[in-house]
Amino acid sequence: MRAVFLDYQSMKPEELDFERLAGATSEFVTHAATPPELVIERIRKFDVVILNKVKFERSHFEASPDLKLILVSATGTDNVDKQAAVDHGVVVCNVAAYGTSSVSQHTLMLMLMVATQAERYRNDVRASRWSKSSMFCLMDYPIIELEGRTLGIIGFGELGKAVGKLAEAFGMRVIVMGRDGIDYANNSERVSFDRLLEQSDFVSLHGLLTEKTQKMMNHEAFQKMKQGSYFINTARGALVDEDALCDALESGHLAGAGLDVVVTEPPAEESRLLKCTHPNLVITPHSAWASLESRQRIVDIMQINLEAFVEGAPVNRVA
Repeated sequence: MRAVFLDYQSMKPEELDFERLAGATSEFVTHAATPPELVIERIRKFDVVILNKVKFERSHFEASPDLKLILVSATGTDNVDKQAAVDHGVVVCNVAAYGTSSVSQHTLMLMLMVATQAERYRNDVRASRWSKSSMFCLMDYPIIELEGRTLGIIGFGELGKAVGKLAEAFGMRVIVMGRDGIDYANNSERVSFDRLLEQSDFVSLHGLLTEKTQKMMNHEAFQKMKQGSYFINTARGALVDEDALCDALESGHLAGAGLDVVVTEPPAEESRLLKCTHPNLVITPHSAWASLESRQRIVDIMQINLEAFVEGAPVNRVA
């Protein structure tokens, strides 16, 4: 099995052990990054293509008759044309549950940052405002406690459950957007989408991006949220209408937001989100998943996926 990794540098590989994954192939070729115009050239004659965010379209399947397996080094697979994969007999496998600890702690960090306005206070310390203060402390920006507040979780898989558990440790009430036909195994409250928005002090996204969920957080959804509530997104940027979010923040309807993902990554410098004037908007650069431990788990799971495919029983198969 000859394998090529099209965006190897997306894993920061110098910190990881790829020896066992590479050892499971007859040839392991890597490219730090691959622009769209070079995809076809680089995948020819390879049995296995590994990618993270490179878009893999029908034309790429048509140009690579030797291709048997695509390993996606992420959970989301919307960058791969899965119907084309089925049509060409190519198996697509992703990785799941690799970054639960990393992403859930990042989610709580964003919640804490907007609740305490830590970034604004940190900037004041750096600007010597504390040093010049006539008091022993600064109390210029409102601070709230998580305890007693309601967290509404949209998407209650591995990550949503982990975030809910951490939130409960802070004394929060956790409610979950329920879906018809799903048997939920614990005691968290299930509510409709609208009720969740109306009742939550914090709304946190952990669902997958599909045609149905794209821009689910739009103008109407943000207006249904409580006045002075907070919005958190560590899932996918395209779940959110970014103009609607900016409007909700700049109008004062939302008290803050914490984002680790945006629609276009990296964002353009003129992005409205980056220019949003709300002082309690915290944006991190899609780094919630990127702990050393979670990245190594990705590599190890891809090795398992490859070996299982060779043995005729692929796991984590999405197409």
